[in-house]
Amino acid sequence: MNKVPEGFPKHFLWGGAIAANQAEGAWDSDGKGWCVADINEFRDDVALEKKSNMETTIAYVKEAMASTDRIFPKRWGIDFYHTYKEDLKLLAELGLKTFRTSINWSRIFPNGDESEPNEQGLRFYDELFDAIIANGMEPMITMSHYEIPIHLTTAYKGWYSREVIDFFVRYGQVVLDRYHDKVKKWIIVNQINLIVHESFNHLGIGEDVVTDLLSAKYQGVHNEMVASALITKYAHENYPDNEIGMMLCGGPSYAATCKAEDVLATVKLNQMEYFFADVLLRGYYPGYAFRYFEDKGIQVVFGSGDEEALKNTADFLSFSYYYTQICDEESYTKDLGPHRNKELDANPWGWTIDPTGLRIALNEFYDRYQCPIYITENGIGYFDEVEEDQIHDSYRIDYYRDHIKAIKEAIKDGVDLRGYYAWGPIDIISCSSSEMSKRYGFIYVDLDDYGQGSGKRLKKDSFAWYQQVIRSNGEVLE
Repeated sequence: MNKVPEGFPKHFLWGGAIAANQAEGAWDSDGKGWCVADINEFRDDVALEKKSNMETTIAYVKEAMASTDRIFPKRWGIDFYHTYKEDLKLLAELGLKTFRTSINWSRIFPNGDESEPNEQGLRFYDELFDAIIANGMEPMITMSHYEIPIHLTTAYKGWYSREVIDFFVRYGQVVLDRYHDKVKKWIIVNQINLIVHESFNHLGIGEDVVTDLLSAKYQGVHNEMVASALITKYAHENYPDNEIGMMLCGGPSYAATCKAEDVLATVKLNQMEYFFADVLLRGYYPGYAFRYFEDKGIQVVFGSGDEEALKNTADFLSFSYYYTQICDEESYTKDLGPHRNKELDANPWGWTIDPTGLRIALNEFYDRYQCPIYITENGIGYFDEVEEDQIHDSYRIDYYRDHIKAIKEAIKDGVDLRGYYAWGPIDIISCSSSEMSKRYGFIYVDLDDYGQGSGKRLKKDSFAWYQQVIRSNGEVLE
């Protein structure tokens, strides 16, 4: 009896994903507070700053908030806050069956530590989720996607402070209570394993307010995982038809050589990327994590009840996939991190193209967790050229075709993959570089890196191609 699936499941969810802070704009509208994504300097006289993705001092944050001559491109987004109705119609025409976005935490609790939420913010997401559903798409919603209120970084120490656990749980309970009948699939924290290159953007910990930044990061993510588990418990007890997911930035690292030392270093490196999913899907800290902490001198303090809380595990694994890297013993020992695989082609930003790596990631994740999986981000940024309102992006089609072929092979391997979300189906501001010119979408948005332009939406060649992929449930890729 042949038990190998022939193709994508009948009810496979073809989707697209964006983030509130990269799309909505309206950074100070309707009671919204500052969030970490709003602190990102971009001026004519300086290069693009990436401080919101790298370590950042609270002194810099306060200076940026007080300044009057700075431009913050993430605040502009693509004005999705006002254009979502028209944009969702385009995405419905594209054929999306599901749409992922985030709730900007600072729209609901502008400072993060209020006792009552901002009703105007709640009302906006009521209307947004209604529009997603009305356009035939199932919402998948992220509670925290680099939108921690900036007040929690200046008055507290971001996720390093245990008080933030209670603030986030309150926020999670409020949005579950409000939207549980509209949103059935949730991701609590976006790419929870990104605590090195996006430490402030993710955890809101200023490097000038802690004495041991590495320990502070792991303490912060510990607190975040405890909060995630408590929100999961609340959802399971009150809204059992809601599914709660956790999310990694996926993509394995390969050993640079077949030397045993390089292979072992790569195993250790990959383990500490799995670590976050091991905790949130298995319910406890693995032994290798304690060994890593001891070797690196990392201090993580468990609060009373943390171990019990972590037993409330997520229902599914989701992950983003953009590239793979390579690792060797020397770079691992010196904490230099993995590096680019020069055997692979890359986009202009050095992000390598490796569809086989996606099949590997899917197999490794499913072997490890045996739970439903969603690819909640996959795509590649390129410079697009407009010729008479047309964008011929064959390079994007090639990228998606090869990755969807790899996904199909993983499903044949037996992976329980439920959905695929292209990042992002409409151009938005890049998180990693704050550029509009690093474009991902099937829909072009006429705005430049300084927020100048008509904002006009144009369908790229890839729009019709992905539309065809969805209609054929992944069978027609040419």
